[in-house]
Amino acid sequence: MLHGCMDDRQQATEILSESDCWELLDHADVGRLAVDIAGQPDIFPINFIVDSGGIVFRSAAGTKLAGAVLNRFVAFEIDGYEPHERVAWSVVVKGQARAIEKMQELFDAEDLPLYPWLAWDKPNFVRIEPTVITGRRYHIVETAVPDSSIGWDGAAERHAESLAAEPVPGAPFHPGEPKLHAD
Repeated sequence: MLHGCMDDRQQATEILSESDCWELLDHADVGRLAVDIAGQPDIFPINFIVDSGGIVFRSAAGTKLAGAVLNRFVAFEIDGYEPHERVAWSVVVKGQARAIEKMQELFDAEDLPLYPWLAWDKPNFVRIEPTVITGRRYHIVETAVPDSSIGWDGAAERHAESLAAEPVPGAPFHPGEPKLHAD
């Protein structure tokens, strides 16, 4: 019986290729950064962008930045679900984080469509250089009934358009407004 159970688990779990993982990363907006702070794990939600085979995010000075660039080894994770296909998925990137400090790299990072979501400045750019990328897709059993406890009640899809934030041109402050620099 245990052998049959393992076969069911193996069929329900699909190991994603590295290119599948990058595809999911490229279409995600938010992930979780895991760092070591004084020997204790901590996790921060971040918005990010895929750039030149790495993950780039912005940060103000503080615990997240220090944990990422001083300890250097980090883990980054995104996940999601596709209720109509009855699958959930997860991608984990492990690697080394470093502050972007070289002038040309900093100019290139400023040109990325990566803007702070909060009303304060996040002047530091950090790049995660992946050493390991893994991903899994889980096929949800037919007997599982999607409900609001896991967000599968359909409300999110019905209200997605009304929740979309759009910048107002000419507004006095817009957190997504790019910074300009002299060439």
